[in-house]
Amino acid sequence: MTQTYSPIIWKENKLYLLDQRLLPQTEHFVEVNTLKECATAITDMVVRGAPCIGFSAIYGMALWVKVQKDLTVASARAACDEMINARPTAVNLSFEVNRCFEIMKASIENKETNAGLFEKLVSFGHEQIHQSEVKNTKMAKIGFDELKKKFGDKKWNLMTHCNTGFLACGSIGTALGVISYSNKQNQVAHVFADETRPYLQGTRLTAFELSKENIPYSIVVEGAASYLMSHGKIDAIFVGADRIAANGDTANKVGTSTLAIVAKNYNVPFYVVAPISSFDITIPDGSHIEIEMRSPTEITELKGIKLAPPGAQTVNPSFDVTDHRFITGIICEKGLINPANVGELVRVVNS
Repeated sequence: MTQTYSPIIWKENKLYLLDQRLLPQTEHFVEVNTLKECATAITDMVVRGAPCIGFSAIYGMALWVKVQKDLTVASARAACDEMINARPTAVNLSFEVNRCFEIMKASIENKETNAGLFEKLVSFGHEQIHQSEVKNTKMAKIGFDELKKKFGDKKWNLMTHCNTGFLACGSIGTALGVISYSNKQNQVAHVFADETRPYLQGTRLTAFELSKENIPYSIVVEGAASYLMSHGKIDAIFVGADRIAANGDTANKVGTSTLAIVAKNYNVPFYVVAPISSFDITIPDGSHIEIEMRSPTEITELKGIKLAPPGAQTVNPSFDVTDHRFITGIICEKGLINPANVGELVRVVNS
């Protein structure tokens, strides 16, 4: 990934976010100067992907600190909660913002200057993006090694859902990072990218990333997955995660659960790729994950063009939960986890 296509840029004490709603036709950066603007950018999906949501929020907290005159622990907690409420499902958001709160709390209690705290938070944001690149590269190598063990030297036909590359992660990517790394090793024959309804992250964003890296790909509708697998066209599937429960149940973009069930039927390996920051071992299983419901117009309209009859009712969950029984392996920076082994995920997180 080059700086040109980094979705998050911090420059001259301002945050610039690549507006992913306009891709691939237009590459435009939105200037963000306040906590409210940052939270709105997250809610409205200017920035998206669990890791990038978390990174953007760190800089948003820095922008908030910068303009405070009477900074207290209580006001810091309230500001953090406001940011966390921007989107409820992705655990990375609360994970990063709560770490910001601990930095803020310590600074306030030590009577440090606001300017010093601002610089600490900015540096924290920079470091998390750097660490993301390191961790995602580790995960990519783990995924590559797993495929080599299963399939040897033959070139692989891979499938992915939603968007998990540099646009979502600010680095090589998670699930798409495995694909990108494998392509650099000359092991990828073809990639099938689900269009990912209703927001078309696969069509607009994953295809954009694959084209930038010159990886051979085809866009397919979600309903084509069974056809492809039944005809032996998919060797393995890689997806990301927005929240992973202690038992390995995984929340990801809606449609992921269906894909995993179909993959199980055709004995196609199904992998979730996500950093430890996406794990939430405070909840026992996926039934405890809050699912974000989004606007009906994402289904009934397309760029202002009405598709459905007037008054049509919708159900538009942004995520679904994949039962751990349908997951072949969860790849994180610490290794490959088999969710069928009860307690293994928790042991890995605490190791």
